[in-house]
Amino acid sequence: MVTAININALNKTFPGGRKALQEVHLNIQAGEMVALIGASGSGKSTLLRHIAGLMAGDARQRGLIEIHGETVQQNGKIATDIRQIRAGVGFVFQQFNLVNRLPVIVNVLAGTLHRVPLWRSLLRCFTPAEVAHGVEALRRVGIAECCTQRASTLSGGQQQRAAIARAMVQGAKVILADEPIASLDPESSRKVMDILARVNREDKCTVVVSLHQVNVALKYCPRTVALHHGRVVYDGPSINLTPALLRELYGADADNILALGDHISSLQDSKPAAPHLVWPTPLASLTPLACAA
Repeated sequence: MVTAININALNKTFPGGRKALQEVHLNIQAGEMVALIGASGSGKSTLLRHIAGLMAGDARQRGLIEIHGETVQQNGKIATDIRQIRAGVGFVFQQFNLVNRLPVIVNVLAGTLHRVPLWRSLLRCFTPAEVAHGVEALRRVGIAECCTQRASTLSGGQQQRAAIARAMVQGAKVILADEPIASLDPESSRKVMDILARVNREDKCTVVVSLHQVNVALKYCPRTVALHHGRVVYDGPSINLTPALLRELYGADADNILALGDHISSLQDSKPAAPHLVWPTPLASLTPLACAA
């Protein structure tokens, strides 16, 4: 199998001496959907940011991160060609990271900026084919009808789906999602997780998602990596994460993790398919902001 993400001996120490990551070793195969779990402060977000090359590990250490064989960082130094590597990595943030005053379609088409001329990105001028691609991504996540709205008018769940559409337009082969459902209601959470699972399955995209709820990891991710005080304390099948095992791994902290209910499973499974699974939006009626190629 092809290795999508390789992490070897990664350490991160914050000012004051707090160890955020300690000797992290991980190997994630292309096409996997992997959950990162752990209590707040366990290192989940820090690890994802290191994988994306947004943070560097400890200097003078032997830590290494590779994505599809390309070095993201080594020995505490981020690769000089990191911008090129990031072009293949989509990052879905908890707080969406959309530009509120811009239309949704422009936010989504920001995923193309690594491959369009600078002048077009500054003028926000996109070809009809690029716009059609963006609208198709919005259709796949169920919000194509919102393409001309300002991002600020969307609900939290819709904004998160727009952020996923941006990663799809980017052509990312690896998607890192940092607690993407932490601030969403149950229905929006389910839609977001359904979409991530579909992108993983249909686009053969590697997805690593940090979650608080163990049951959500069990429902959507065949494999789970559990972090505790910056260390990997479990890496294996999600189905094996019983309450007894969690208490063995986390001790008293397990109660905080188990107390977080799985609000997605509280929904009726008999509900009709979500619109993003069935709605055939005509692209021709939703192509704003196009310019000639």
